[in-house]
Amino acid sequence: MLYQLKTIEPAKYKCTVPDFYSENAKKSLEQTPLYNNTSDLGNWVGLRKDNEDLLRYLRNNLLMLALLAFEVTIYRHQLYFRLRNKLSPPAARIIFHDVTRQHLDIGIVSFVKYFVNYFFYKFGLETCLLLVVNVIGQRMDFYAMLHAFALIAVMHRRRRKAIAEIWSKYCFFLASMLTVQYFVCIGIPPAACKDYPWRFPNSTTGSNVIKWLYVPDFQMKPNPYFLVYDFMLLLCASLQRQIFEDENKAAVRIMAGDNVEICRDLDAASFSVHNPVPDFIHCRFLQNDGFGQKLRPKSPAVILVPLLGSH
Repeated sequence: MLYQLKTIEPAKYKCTVPDFYSENAKKSLEQTPLYNNTSDLGNWVGLRKDNEDLLRYLRNNLLMLALLAFEVTIYRHQLYFRLRNKLSPPAARIIFHDVTRQHLDIGIVSFVKYFVNYFFYKFGLETCLLLVVNVIGQRMDFYAMLHAFALIAVMHRRRRKAIAEIWSKYCFFLASMLTVQYFVCIGIPPAACKDYPWRFPNSTTGSNVIKWLYVPDFQMKPNPYFLVYDFMLLLCASLQRQIFEDENKAAVRIMAGDNVEICRDLDAASFSVHNPVPDFIHCRFLQNDGFGQKLRPKSPAVILVPLLGSH
């Protein structure tokens, strides 16, 4: 707010092209933001002078404050309600508290309620893996290659328990990459009037290579929207890290069921032998045993059932 006062006038800087560039290079560089526009150091640190419409400048900040106030109000109200009625907080943050794993196979309504509560508990890991593939497909650059290597390292563990052991390291890897890319998008302040080494006259680095490496550049700035994909992946990975911790709690396993593989050798042909959950697709009586009794044929397990666990 102090920066918006009329008494504060930010200093403006105008960079000139160095003399060691050729004439053609000078004409090209004069059109870049580094040498074409006046620089304000306040813009680089996130401050912008806007004397015409102050509300537009503060709109996003006010929206964030409103959301935080709304969240704190609900949290405090729930805490006060539990303390006044001597209630213990639920083991999991769910919407429908009367729906557990035992209600999943009752009907469509209970099925929908269960997955509203525990969809990410059951399919959070698969969602994260799909998001990794989406990030790789959207970016197709050097950081996408790092994401691919990290995905290979995670999938190499195969078993859910083994993946849970390295998931914290994977979250740290995603957070580190997001931090590095944030500083890459910021770059050095234009007021320094210094260009990057890959734009020097003796450099042979092309614009396509700079774009693929995702390095800071004044002529071809890194796409900041790529950080949105990485942030969504980090958000889901952090939620999945919490899921791995909840899987070790007995209260959560009773309500949501466990996520243990029903077949240790991962043989699809033996799923129907180890799966105790009824098969509702092939449940019709199709044959007779010769004594007037109809028998139910054995059928392969439903695809979703192994993912839901045995309870």
